[in-house]
Amino acid sequence: MITPGDNLPYFELGGVDDEIHTPEEWADRKLLVVIFTCNHCPYAQAYEERLIALQKRYSVQSVQFVAINSNDSEGYPEDGFREMKKRAKESGFNYPYLRDKSQAVARKFGAACTPEAYLFDRHRICKYRGRIDDSWRDPSRVKEESLKEAISDLLAGKEPVITERPALGCSIKWK
Repeated sequence: MITPGDNLPYFELGGVDDEIHTPEEWADRKLLVVIFTCNHCPYAQAYEERLIALQKRYSVQSVQFVAINSNDSEGYPEDGFREMKKRAKESGFNYPYLRDKSQAVARKFGAACTPEAYLFDRHRICKYRGRIDDSWRDPSRVKEESLKEAISDLLAGKEPVITERPALGCSIKWK
């Protein structure tokens, strides 16, 4: 499992834009946030608008979000590539949404659920792993914006106060 202090694992995945994406594509970004997510999980769905808002807020500060769907689409057809394209378009994703059909990338990260966030600094060292915030169901009840706080700390030139929080979500659906 990737934990704070570990390097970003390499990946090469196709996106809903029909392009192949690798971490080098975002080498010029100060921070990289990798989120394991999917279409069908109610937790992942609940966080979509918040992730879009975070990408919008931080893109001007050179932060790039990337979403990866590693779920088995045979058992969960709503997580298939065609449905990913549809969801990204309908929801207005402003970040790449990638398909990890082999589940190899999820295994490299040690990802366990959706959504699960990994924040990497400019040297692509993991500085935060875990949940987005502490209230998946109701954004108005959020008391700790774990991911946002870690991003803000790094952009301010400080080490994050919060480096890990258990992710809240559905388990990744393994083959």
